[in-house]
Parts: sequence; C-alpha cells; structure tokens
Amino acid sequence: MSCYRIGQVKFIVKRGDVTEEEVEAIVVPANSRLVMGGGVAGAVKTRGGEIIEREAMSKAPVRIGEAVATSAGRLRAKYVIHAPTMERPAGETDAEKVYKATRAAVELANSLGISEVAFPGMGTGVGGLEPSVAARMMVRAISDAAAEGKGVEKVRLVAFDKRLEEAFLKALEEASR
Repeated sequence: MSCYRIGQVKFIVKRGDVTEEEVEAIVVPANSRLVMGGGVAGAVKTRGGEIIEREAMSKAPVRIGEAVATSAGRLRAKYVIHAPTMERPAGETDAEKVYKATRAAVELANSLGISEVAFPGMGTGVGGLEPSVAARMMVRAISDAAAEGKGVEKVRLVAFDKRLEEAFLKALEEASR
C-alpha cells in the first residue's frame, strides 16, 4: 500500500477487490442505463445484492458526467456511487468519459458529505481503456473536484492487478511533482 497527498486529498493505492473495501462509498464505473451486468458493476451486484441494481436502475438513465448514489446492500460501505463511463452496457470508453465520470463521482460524494471513497480502475475493464490513461484522468479529476468542494479527504485507488496498480502509482507520482 502506497500513500500520496495532492492538495487536501490523501490517495492510497492498493491491490485488491474494491467490493471488499470498508469505506463510506464505493464508486462503480457504469453504463448510462445502470445495468450491472459485468466488470466491477457485476461484482458489486453479486457481492452486495441485487437491491443495488434495482435502486440504480430506478434512477436511470444517467448521462456521462453525472453520478447517482444507492445503498450498498451487503457491502461494507454506506453508498455505491454509480458513474457512467459508457452509454450502453459493454460499450467502450475514452479518457474524456473517464475524467467526467470520476469527477461526477467525487462531486456527488462531496455533496453527500462523504470523506472516504474507493475507486476501481474506471473504464479499464469492460470499457477497454489503457490503465495508464485511465489512471491519469482519474487522478486529475479527483484532484480537480476535491479542490472545488469540501468533503472527500481520502481516496483509495484499488487495483485488481499489478499493471493497474503501477499505473495509479505513476499517475500520482507525476501529479504530485
């Protein structure tokens, strides 16, 4: 586990399963329909329960650049924040969409008074985005949103593999210079 501070935010990078994090909110990369079929969203539904997807879909559609919160079911979090990185289920994403989704998630967390969130690699699984690109966009979006609002103080970047973990570390190293 590695720690960095950028502005008011403490970033923690670790390898693991984001669904196992004990935080106030877990962020889920989503599609605009909020169907939780695969990737991190599917894992959140499997571990946390179908109630999460039912709640999410009642708030759909959600545009890229917006986010919605639901309860977290059986997860060890209070909320799941759903932030679309793609329009359709199993679609592709890009750097701009990941930036917008990540920023929207932090802005929503700020408005809910959440101080600690956990993020997986946004758009790096089903969305097919290169981890290094996603990591840079995520760190920039989190830093930008945190600078403009009070709330989020600690962000866990949870990597499912070594490649994503290294991408998070490199992005934070570059951003903290």
